[in-house]
Amino acid sequence: MALFDDLTSEPASDTSAARKTSGVLPSQDLRALIADKSLTATTPIAKAQLQPASLDLRLGNKAYRMRASFLPGPNRLVQDAIRDLVMHEIDISAGAVLETGCVYLVPLMEHANLSAKISGAANPKSSTGRIDVFTRLICDNAAAFDRVEAGYKGPLYAEISPKTFSVLVRAGSRLNQLRLRRGSPKTSDTLLRRLHEEVGLVDAVGDIDQGIAFTIDLKGDAVSGLVGYRAKRHAGVIDVDNSGGYDAADFWEPLIARKSSTLILDPDEFYILASREAVTVPPNYAAEMVPFNPLVGEFRVHYAGFFDPGFGHSESGGAGSRGVLEVRSHEVPFILDDGQIVGRLIYEPLTAVPDVIYGAGIGSNYQRQGLKLSKHFRS
Repeated sequence: MALFDDLTSEPASDTSAARKTSGVLPSQDLRALIADKSLTATTPIAKAQLQPASLDLRLGNKAYRMRASFLPGPNRLVQDAIRDLVMHEIDISAGAVLETGCVYLVPLMEHANLSAKISGAANPKSSTGRIDVFTRLICDNAAAFDRVEAGYKGPLYAEISPKTFSVLVRAGSRLNQLRLRRGSPKTSDTLLRRLHEEVGLVDAVGDIDQGIAFTIDLKGDAVSGLVGYRAKRHAGVIDVDNSGGYDAADFWEPLIARKSSTLILDPDEFYILASREAVTVPPNYAAEMVPFNPLVGEFRVHYAGFFDPGFGHSESGGAGSRGVLEVRSHEVPFILDDGQIVGRLIYEPLTAVPDVIYGAGIGSNYQRQGLKLSKHFRS
C-alpha cells in the first residue's frame, strides 16, 4: 500500500479537555489511524477526504457489472463472489457511465487494518443519496452491508446501483463515507432528553423514543408553496464530480403544496422533501437518521443518514438546518401527511471534539439548508 500525503505530518491534536474511551472517532483520530497504517490506500489519502467524523472513500480504477447484489457471508471473500457473479469489467480510471437499473461493484482505494476495539459503519454521502444512487459498503466475510466489524483487516468495496439518473464516475470519485467507532457508544433516551434541554437538538421536538422523531414538511415555502421535487425519468447523465454544473429543471419537477397538505407517493418514483424540524448537532456528537419502521408504511426516507458534528450548530455558521429526505415508495402508492413521522435521529458521543467541524470553514455544502437539491445543481 502507498504512503500518505501531508496528513501524516499533522499532529493528532486533542481538542477536548476530557477524552472519552468509547465513541465515534473525530477527524484528528482518523488522521492518527492513517499515520499508523490502520487505514491505508493504493493512492495517498488526501486532506479533503477527512470530514469531522468520517472519511470519504474513493472508487478505484475498475468496476464490475454484476448479475445481482450479494453479501459474501462468513468465510468468503468478495473476490470469490466477483468471479461467480461478474458479467463484465469496466475501466473507470478516466471515467465511465454507470447506468440505471444495473448493479456494479467497485474496489475502493482504501484498505482497513483495524484493531479489535475499532469498528465502522458506512453511508452514502449526502450528494450521492440526493441523486438516487444506491451505494453500500461490502467487506470480506460480511453478513451485513455498510458494516466493518471490529478488527477487520482487508479490502473495501462499494456496491453501486443508480436508480433514477445514470452517473459518470471515475477513479477517485467519492460516493460513500466511513464512520469509525471505538467501543460501543450508546445514548439513552434519558441522556437524549437532557442533551436536548441543554442544546436544543431540534427546534420543535416531538416524542423521544429510541431517538428523536423526524417529521415531513408538506406545507412548504410560505411564498412559493414549494414542498419538494420529483425526479424526471429519462434525464441526462450526471457527472458525480461536477458541482453546480446542471440546470435543475432538466432533472426535477417542482412539487407545490396542496390545500390538504398531503402528497401521494407513486411507486418507484424518487422525491426530494424536507423535514419540518431544524436540526442541530453539537460539536462533540454525531447523529444519524435511522431506518424507518416498515410496519408503518412501505417507503424509504433516506439513503444518506449521517449528520456531522457541527451540522446546524451556531458556532459553525448554522442556526439549525433542516434534514433533506430522499423518499421512495415501494410496491403501492402511499399518502404522506404534513407532520407525519418518517424517521428518527439518534445521537452518539465522540471520543473528542473534532479539530474541524461541519460548516462554511471546511466548504460544507448543506449548512443552513432548507429544501435543497444536491450540489450538482445550480441554485
